Amino acid sequence: MRGWTLLVAAAALAHLGVSRAAGQVLSDGSASFLTQQRIADDEKNRERQRIAPVESLLDWQWGGWLDYYLFHFSDGEQGQRVLQRPSGALWTRLSIDNGAHEFFARVRMRYDYYDFGDEGPREESYLGYEFGKRTGRRRDWVGPNFDRAWYQIDVGRAFRWTDPSDPAQLKLRIGRQNVQFGTGYVLDMPMDAVLLDGTLYDFNIVGLFGRSIASFPNIDRSRPVDSHSNRRFYGVQVAYDAIQHHRPFVYALWNDDKIDERPADPYQSYSYDSFYFGGGARGELAHNLNYWFEATYESGHNYGDGMIFRQDYIDAWGLNAGLEYLWDLPTRPRAAFEYMFASGDGDRLSSPTNALGGNRNGREDNSFVGFGFRDTGISLAPTLSNLHVWKASGSLAPFEKVELLRDMELGANFFLYNKHHARAAISDPLADQMEGFVGWEMDYFVNWRLASDLSWTLRWGSFFPGDAYEDKDYRHFLFTGLTWSF
Repeated sequence: MRGWTLLVAAAALAHLGVSRAAGQVLSDGSASFLTQQRIADDEKNRERQRIAPVESLLDWQWGGWLDYYLFHFSDGEQGQRVLQRPSGALWTRLSIDNGAHEFFARVRMRYDYYDFGDEGPREESYLGYEFGKRTGRRRDWVGPNFDRAWYQIDVGRAFRWTDPSDPAQLKLRIGRQNVQFGTGYVLDMPMDAVLLDGTLYDFNIVGLFGRSIASFPNIDRSRPVDSHSNRRFYGVQVAYDAIQHHRPFVYALWNDDKIDERPADPYQSYSYDSFYFGGGARGELAHNLNYWFEATYESGHNYGDGMIFRQDYIDAWGLNAGLEYLWDLPTRPRAAFEYMFASGDGDRLSSPTNALGGNRNGREDNSFVGFGFRDTGISLAPTLSNLHVWKASGSLAPFEKVELLRDMELGANFFLYNKHHARAAISDPLADQMEGFVGWEMDYFVNWRLASDLSWTLRWGSFFPGDAYEDKDYRHFLFTGLTWSF
């Protein structure tokens, strides 16, 4: 058995914002929570994936990290808030018979500490209940939780049915894992799932049977359903691998919502059942010029505002396209441009995703709601619904000839936002004007590997509201922290 292998990993976590939608009271966490958390967590995701190759019959690896992050931000309701977040993780991986059987588990834990008064506003009455406490805790342990725990079998290799060069291959992965379809615009989230990954000649076929993690925040931020999820996901994706430098794909995905209300709401139903059919491609147009493209159509049924029995029909669509160029020059410069679109509905005057305050009774719902992820800005961090987003970004390593600063990356992202329907809402309830121009944002970031086991991250973003806001004061979001890996 090979000796234990160290993994250099890093983790960054972001803040759970606090906001309220017009005409309703939301619990702790604005609609930007998921986006901000994913942006921070993905800063070091590539390093987290650097696991040593399997080379022996039995290979056991383990590792972990400890980090400390500080968040300083404003959300449009409170001038500034401060959150300190130390956290840690332990992981282990076991591979048997050159990958015929593979086990992976990761446990994470964190401690949230807000400055006094920064944990959120006091709750108000809802459905006759009175809440006198604050929506968030000032100090709170989260975990330990298994955020990944799965078993994978290479069927052909395990039962000696196929050789690695055979045209038909099949892998089966069971457990808690991250699942992505296409480029991740419609689906990119952790879940408890059975994932079938098969190859037949030049075709890669993926089948999904999954269930959302119960504690995962819901896309509907209405109080009775915002803190938990209960969805079933079924899907199939087919990709074609025979075209050099290009990988086209198509997929179909079903979401079956079994949400329960806490507390029960006798005046509103909340389930959101949707179907997605999409396709696209990713690859290389020329040397160092990468691209990605994904378009999707959404249908299904959901409950409009104030509806208990009757459901509305969903007819929505989304689009994402991007280009990235990498120069073969000193300092490793990179530039990228991206366009994101998610349709909206002119009847949704309070929320693009919620049932309560959402689509008007009996009307077709054209608001796109997905389960994917894109970086839409660290400060505004809007949900992709009723939005056009243009993004330009760049980065470089300007000090690569200086030994201590060789692995320091500097970069910036620029975002421009505009509504699809000017009169309709976006995920930020403070955008209270029926105007199309949402605003713009500038983000800056620094990633610096000080040593093989120590890294530092800083990201700072400022959002400048446009005509869609009555309050034109800019907002900022800053986080910085150190990660020690072992």
